[in-house]
Amino acid sequence: MAEAEAVPQGQKQSWGQFLKQLASLSGDLYSMTAPPFILSPVSLTEYPSYWCERPELFAAIADGKTPEDRALRVLKWFISTLKGQYTSRNEKMGSEKKPLNPVLGELFFGTWPDYNGRGQTNLYVEQVSHHPPITGYYIENPTKGVALQGHCAQKTSFSSGSIIGKNVHDVLRRSTSDARSLTVKQVGHAILGVKLPDGTVEDYLITLPSLRIDGIFYGAPYIELTNTSWIASSTGWVSNIEYKGKGWVSGKSHQYKALVTPPGSSTPAHTIEGLWHETSKDSRGVPFHDVRGPKEEVSVKDLEEQDDMETRKLWQHVAKGIRTGDFEAASREKTKIENDQRQRRKDEAAAGTLWQLKYFTHVDEDPTYTKLVKLCKGVPDKEDAYIFQKPAA
Repeated sequence: MAEAEAVPQGQKQSWGQFLKQLASLSGDLYSMTAPPFILSPVSLTEYPSYWCERPELFAAIADGKTPEDRALRVLKWFISTLKGQYTSRNEKMGSEKKPLNPVLGELFFGTWPDYNGRGQTNLYVEQVSHHPPITGYYIENPTKGVALQGHCAQKTSFSSGSIIGKNVHDVLRRSTSDARSLTVKQVGHAILGVKLPDGTVEDYLITLPSLRIDGIFYGAPYIELTNTSWIASSTGWVSNIEYKGKGWVSGKSHQYKALVTPPGSSTPAHTIEGLWHETSKDSRGVPFHDVRGPKEEVSVKDLEEQDDMETRKLWQHVAKGIRTGDFEAASREKTKIENDQRQRRKDEAAAGTLWQLKYFTHVDEDPTYTKLVKLCKGVPDKEDAYIFQKPAA
């Protein structure tokens, strides 16, 4: 792809300056201003909705009759979320976009209604930290007894002159001198709970894949998953997922291979391979997942019904400016929001108070993570968490 094909004529200069900043960066990436054509009109707080754009698969986890069956259903649901999380913006907007950086306390709520007896699924998201940016989320289907709780953090660190990023959308690592490719390590995890008929809860630890962002040099960034991630169940079933992408010369994009092993064994009971953004099959050739069909967007209240801190109402004028190409208006409205946030933090500091989260409580160590991570390899043995506090009815 030639640079001219992806970068608008009027923005080539700003894009060149952006690449130079990447190549010589010695500070915080959050201070960098991306060229307008690569900005998204969507805040990062909306991204947890990608976990459940196929709510029928989320609900179906509870229908598994055995620990093995449920482990396979969890894997199928998880693989089916990857397309939405990592390639949907390329299909919709032509390339990966930089999302709006959420403010502290920003909220996002949504639902997927009951359909064919699957039950309603509810989504709660709160920006639980601004420096560093951390998004907490909780997704539940009370009818089926399935719930997902997790967080995704954005941090940067530096090593040997390279930028090591720990979130796909805002943090990047320079892997070549001309910023052709950037590698990313995500931080955070999710815990999926399934309430069984006997009242007990079966837990699953879900770790996050690493990423590589290609196409930066040409102004058309896209995401490729790399390395491995894990799904570890309290029953002892473990899925080890290996990701491979297209190389510089050959290969297919978005490949994965999952090995599903039973409790106390190192021999896989199931091997599943394919393209996570399309289809895959098990070792017998039986179809496993297929996400080529339409997804189901989350339903959100109208703007006039939303609180001022709900993301679509908060960013409505910025989003309009980006969508219509009025980047001057978008920048002006964005500055208003940022200045308001700075003033709030100053007022809190003067009063000796801290911002109080509405839906999540921070804990230094997630006991479920600590227990289940022993079944995984190459991941931290402890992590903190943000525990959802369900609002009163």
